[in-house]
Amino acid sequence: MSKLTHLDDKGEARMVDVTEKAVTEREARAEATIHMAEKTLRMIIDGDHPKGDVLAVARIAGIMAAKRTHDLIPLCHALNLTSVKVELTAGTDGASVHILTRCKLSGQTGVEMEALAAASIAALTLYDMCKAVDKGMEIGKVRLLEKKGGRSGHWIADEH
Repeated sequence: MSKLTHLDDKGEARMVDVTEKAVTEREARAEATIHMAEKTLRMIIDGDHPKGDVLAVARIAGIMAAKRTHDLIPLCHALNLTSVKVELTAGTDGASVHILTRCKLSGQTGVEMEALAAASIAALTLYDMCKAVDKGMEIGKVRLLEKKGGRSGHWIADEH
């Protein structure tokens, strides 16, 4: 197991110095799922939600979250993202929305946190927009699916 990079030799929190790291293409994919009542999903899909296009708002919120991750997580670097994608699809169970995000850049540090922030905030936005009709929604399975680039190379999550 490698050491925690956000701790210095004294065990104190620090921002990682990436000055000497090579600029490489980096990409990360993450996911989240929000479970809800079937009637809530039907309302979203049919466009009958009183707040309008819930999926479009969640998509934009996810993109904005990726762009502002450094404002949300104290030791993250501000990154010049070149691509952020947020896909929201109705679950085959008829009572969930699956969120898949992808962030890319050419830089000196990875984009895992940006992809995870995008997935998380998209899910939270869905909750916020639908809570008036379904307070029992549940957000789950927020996880990194894949990362490419950088010193540690290519990593893919185990299926489970």
